[in-house]
Amino acid sequence: MALRHAVLAALLDAEYSGYELAKSFGIGVSNFWHASPQQLYAELAKLEKEGLVAGRQVVQEGRPNKRLFQVTGSGRAELEAFATGPSKPPVIRDDLLVKVQNADRIGGAAVIEQLEERAAAAEAKIELLGKVLRKMRGDVDEEEFLRRGERIGGYLTGLRGLAFEEGHRDWCRRTAAILRERRTDHGHG
Repeated sequence: MALRHAVLAALLDAEYSGYELAKSFGIGVSNFWHASPQQLYAELAKLEKEGLVAGRQVVQEGRPNKRLFQVTGSGRAELEAFATGPSKPPVIRDDLLVKVQNADRIGGAAVIEQLEERAAAAEAKIELLGKVLRKMRGDVDEEEFLRRGERIGGYLTGLRGLAFEEGHRDWCRRTAAILRERRTDHGHG
């Protein structure tokens, strides 16, 4: 998947400025696609040049003007073509795993600290995702929302993000505990 498809998908619901798009990515899309604000602005410019999004200037009083972007018919066709194509299996690329793999021989204490930091970050993300999911479904329980909700795609990707973060948190905590115990057993303090 290219960043273009994630941006086009994010713009299907509403017009967004670059800033609003970056905020949207930070909450919802970041579960499965990371992009810096600079990457998003560059991608918006590229998509506009290709005719896949249309931008319009909005004049604001007392604040700088902003540009709002929306998906064009060509952009929607691009997304539909993307949706029918094959998906590649996910790949893990994580520098922390390289560090854990070698924790027996180098930097055990530093690796344990990084695992604990990652677990804390995952816990914060779990809380945020829980709030976002509750807001999405409102007063409806989850199973009812999944059966009858109008738009569930974002909810389903949120559930995947939640499961990922919970699994990551649990693995980090367990791995840190194992490494800590081994350091104590082997006299590394």
